[in-house]
Amino acid sequence: MNKTKTPSISLALFMGSFASLAAYHAAAGGFEITAQSIGSQGTGHAGRSSNVADATVVYGNPAGMSFLDHAQVSVGGTGIRAYTEIDNVSSNFSADAEGSLSLLPFLPPLTFQLGPGDMGRVSGTNEGNMVPDSLIPYAFYAQPLTERLSVGFGVYVPFGASTDYDDDFEGRYHGTLTELSVITAQPTLSYRLTDRLSFGAGLTYNRAEGELAVKVPHIEDAVNGTPPSPETDEEVRVSGDDDAWGYHLGLMYRPTDATSLGLTYRSSVEFELAGDIDTTGFVQEMLPRQPGSLDLTTPETVNFSISHDLFEPLTLMAGASWTRWSQFEEIAIDGEESGERIIVEPQEYSDAWVYSVGAEYRPSSTLALRAGFAIDNSPTNDRTRSVRVPSDDRKLYSLGLGWTPLPNLSFDLAYTYINEKRTRIDQARTYRGSSEALAGLIDVDADASTYYGANYETEAHAVGAAVTYRF
Repeated sequence: MNKTKTPSISLALFMGSFASLAAYHAAAGGFEITAQSIGSQGTGHAGRSSNVADATVVYGNPAGMSFLDHAQVSVGGTGIRAYTEIDNVSSNFSADAEGSLSLLPFLPPLTFQLGPGDMGRVSGTNEGNMVPDSLIPYAFYAQPLTERLSVGFGVYVPFGASTDYDDDFEGRYHGTLTELSVITAQPTLSYRLTDRLSFGAGLTYNRAEGELAVKVPHIEDAVNGTPPSPETDEEVRVSGDDDAWGYHLGLMYRPTDATSLGLTYRSSVEFELAGDIDTTGFVQEMLPRQPGSLDLTTPETVNFSISHDLFEPLTLMAGASWTRWSQFEEIAIDGEESGERIIVEPQEYSDAWVYSVGAEYRPSSTLALRAGFAIDNSPTNDRTRSVRVPSDDRKLYSLGLGWTPLPNLSFDLAYTYINEKRTRIDQARTYRGSSEALAGLIDVDADASTYYGANYETEAHAVGAAVTYRF
């Protein structure tokens, strides 16, 4: 059998969803994070747009700042730990090559098959628990200027996630490392139009950073009968960052002293993450290190909620959030030197809703007890769900506690249990390349196909703490 040179792997060879990074955050599907208020977390974020409790209203609903009586600062964070079990795993790897030899110009070329064909299951492990522990912080400040006008500022994390599989993960040819973080700074104004109606608006300055990695099998060895293994794999890694602007709008209306309605709109933000495409080993021959970029749009979100004081110690809340994930159709990474799309992968997300209900009970002036429940519908689908985004619909159960030992000082604690629907991943990918053998006399086209399928079952725990000081 003629030995081929290393095939030049087709550049559309890897990467799961860059934007849809699979992690377990405090709520919201896809890669959206709603961990900007520990008090709101305790009620399942049911009253996010209608409650005016502290300076976190800068994020919850900027219109609510004008209903605050004092200048205040709120600082907090949520720690998240996720557990994932992977079972019912199946995989396959096959390698073939077709050689073509032209003996004479006037005769058709002689073709022949090379390679072992089906090579069976991919070697590797399926340990699960690929989501690292994470901490999501925030800080907000709100300042009344007049009876009707207030200003505020916030720094928080609206999007972000991380997955990190072992190097010998059985599905490594579909993704290993995925990281994304978006940090937002938001200056905000709020004006009370009447005693019961307020409007708020804020600009958002957003900094996004991301990194992806995937393993690539050694196709030359596979064509010659050697099964792929972690020891012979190479890697492609992409990293990039960008800054972009957006905006946040809010309305708040209090038809009665006991009822509050809130509506907010958070704009989409368009990033062009520019960075480097790095490769190792034999992959460098086909895809040398070069600058690359990825267009990433974080989706727009609309939230509506209502809060009602049923009687003096008890407030009931309900809310709904809509996220326009349908504009997220594909992942495409462009190589600057090659002048072509290096990675193209369809996503075909759907718009998604989150529904929540919650309550706060105040047995005394210094203590508040909270509880909430949310249904979080995933934007992913069975056809394009990947090892990078092994998520499905979720249910979230929350408890919270507020303590105000002094009139100007309060503490909040919250716990959320996230239970995700058991879901299935089915991914296939083909690597194609060509090379020459026997001093250029034989043209060789090589194919390597890999498949990975598995069931994922995940649960997560989120614990948050915050302090608010009023001036």
